Amino acid sequence: MKKVPMRTCVVTKEKLPKKDLIRIVKTEDGYIVDETGKVNGHGCYIKRDVEVITKAKEKHALDHVFEDKIKDELYDEIINKIN
Repeated sequence: MKKVPMRTCVVTKEKLPKKDLIRIVKTEDGYIVDETGKVNGHGCYIKRDVEVITKAKEKHALDHVFEDKIKDELYDEIINKIN
């Protein structure tokens, strides 16, 4: 059996398979949604769920993780990638 990589959602604190999460990365150019999971930079994971992303937006969860002000457009971009 192949080992399934597990990661923790920064909002719900659940340990989930990597494929069930979206990776957000801080690069030199700004913040991006990493669909490949291989972009260099400081990253975090959020569950692929509109409710969880909305909750993250309300609580400014990514602001705390990256210690920076994250624009609401990034949260909207994440929601668009899910749908």
